[in-house]
Amino acid sequence: MNELKNTITEIEITEKALKQILRIKEENNIPQNQALRVGVKGGGCSGLTYQMFFDESIKDGDTIIEKENLKIVVDGKSLFYLSGTTLDFSDGLNGRGFVFNNPNAVKTCGCGESFGV
Repeated sequence: MNELKNTITEIEITEKALKQILRIKEENNIPQNQALRVGVKGGGCSGLTYQMFFDESIKDGDTIIEKENLKIVVDGKSLFYLSGTTLDFSDGLNGRGFVFNNPNAVKTCGCGESFGV
């Protein structure tokens, strides 16, 4: 296995998002060893969609971000598209959910689920 990076500064997570993720993890009895995997995949009306799920595996080329009691894992391909992104959580009038504030996105769809670069 290639040596993994311990921390990066390319992706930020707000306190609000962090608290929500930790709450979800606790309420669903997700084991402590599982990290939050953040990534992108092809699809959606703008070309790429965001992914977030809990994962216990770390793969070659993954970057690990540690914030308080949470480990976030991002694969190298996704990091290219997510560099500079801030993960936030919104519970306002426009809806409730996680929000990716991605400076690399040059177009987004109306629902905010997909983006293009």
